Amino acid sequence: MPIFVAGTCDTKGRELAYVKELILADGVAASLIDLSTGVSPDRIGAGAADISPATVAAFHPKGAGSVFTGDRGTAVLAMAEAFERFILGRNDVSGLIGLGGSGGTALITPAMRALAVGVPKVMVSTVASSNVAPYVGPSDIAMMYSVTDIAGLNRISRVVLANAAHAIAGMVRAARSASVDERDTARPSLGITMFGVTTPCVSNLARELGSTWDCLVFHATGTGGQSMEKLVDSGLMAGVIDVTTTEVADLLMGGVFPCSEDRFGAIRRMEVPCVVSCGALDMVNFGAVETVPEPYRRRLLYRHNPQVTLMRTTVEENARIGAWIAGRLDRCRGPLRIVIPGRGVSALDAPGMPFHDPGADAALFSSLEAGIRPTANRSLVRLPLHINDEAFAAALAQHFTALAGTA
Repeated sequence: MPIFVAGTCDTKGRELAYVKELILADGVAASLIDLSTGVSPDRIGAGAADISPATVAAFHPKGAGSVFTGDRGTAVLAMAEAFERFILGRNDVSGLIGLGGSGGTALITPAMRALAVGVPKVMVSTVASSNVAPYVGPSDIAMMYSVTDIAGLNRISRVVLANAAHAIAGMVRAARSASVDERDTARPSLGITMFGVTTPCVSNLARELGSTWDCLVFHATGTGGQSMEKLVDSGLMAGVIDVTTTEVADLLMGGVFPCSEDRFGAIRRMEVPCVVSCGALDMVNFGAVETVPEPYRRRLLYRHNPQVTLMRTTVEENARIGAWIAGRLDRCRGPLRIVIPGRGVSALDAPGMPFHDPGADAALFSSLEAGIRPTANRSLVRLPLHINDEAFAAALAQHFTALAGTA
């Protein structure tokens, strides 16, 4: 199976061909895909690529004519959609490497994100030294900064592109020769969400369940939850204990670690056994204290570190958060338990700690409970415990194993 080398041959043909040649020289098959949109499809990349732009554009749901519009902005968006569909239709992708500026990076990375986690993906980009979250998302894309623009081969670009080519060739060779670790295949996979302020809970859970489940812990930083749910949607997760749902607070209140509107969607679609709790819903995350939005400057703030400032959620915000979560979870038909820690939802939400606010917590819990309709598969449980109590982790484990049929 080949490594696909992707980019626009009308502007980066020499560089793409150079990367392909190096991969072939490493003893790995390679195929060059031309994603040019600048001229008519019968001329683009003629003879320069193994797969032409017209071939890729034909995968657009409205046909190739929707790609070759003559307008660069709409053409790139359309080609990105066509390329994603093209890649998803293949069963021979051993790896994908792309070269591009901001437009090329936006064109190529959606297809990379669509590939399964573990398939090697390298994006050499002029924007890789800035905020790459919109390009990487929940996937395992390796972003490499091009240093110079990708506009010719020179003493710098040759080295950078060679490093990228050898890197992905090495990834693919290693994947082919790697032996499967029996410790990973013997236990089903379990996704667990965690924040620093819920670490004791998750650590206790992993100790409790680690002998029978392969516990994969995801940092609840927005992309962490998306990564977990991507694995659920991919059929790679046998169950979930969503301890730390704090990303919802950031979504609704404008924090820096928001989930997407599809949070809990994978749980609904795949119907895996799932236990959900309220971890860190007492806080919204911002950057350094000077970056906190003006309307929030006079709120209860806690400097977690010089780069992270936490804001305590209010009674009204907690009611809104609870209703939002309940609205999603109430649509789930698979085995689901919502377990509420009645004495606090984070390390900061405990007696004597800065975010301790039983009234705000009560609003969250009541809103959640009001929005969940019990069924044979779905129920809500309140426990008079703090989220980081050892007994609370034990209860989460017991509820999960009961749902999963492994009790």
